Amino acid sequence: MGTWFSHLLWGGDPDEVNPVSGLSKREIHAVQKSWTPVYANALATGTELLRRFFRAYPKTLEFFKMIRNVPEEEYANNIQFRAHVINLMSSLNQAVINLHQPEVVVVMMNKLGESHGRRRIQEYHFHDLKGVIVNMFIEVLKLDEATLGAWGKTVEFWYKHIFETLAKNETTS
Repeated sequence: MGTWFSHLLWGGDPDEVNPVSGLSKREIHAVQKSWTPVYANALATGTELLRRFFRAYPKTLEFFKMIRNVPEEEYANNIQFRAHVINLMSSLNQAVINLHQPEVVVVMMNKLGESHGRRRIQEYHFHDLKGVIVNMFIEVLKLDEATLGAWGKTVEFWYKHIFETLAKNETTS
């Protein structure tokens, strides 16, 4: 594609990597495009994601007092759980939408790290969740390797800044 056409279509070189996020415009586009069907039914998707997470890592249910002793099929009936799912999915949505403003996403992820650090959630919990997300995306969305790679870089960008504040909370607790 010609340079002038790339500039019009992408607002510059689509493969130029942003130094803050480590993502190119092409990768951001792939993440945002693949996120659209995920967020189209955010409550159902988020509920299924957390169900899979709890099945894979049952001890994480301890962080969710509202459903700790509730059968899995009743999670969606719990208002507090649904509110958490909506909050989770909305936060992810904002992080995806704003990838073109990585400095904004850094602040969002730092705040997420602070709030989860206060609850004693640790890095390995996030890594466990990432594995569940990747498997779900592969199974449900059938993403190609380039898009999966873009998602991997995106999550690493997010986690870098979540972990900064998780580490601060661990040292001040």
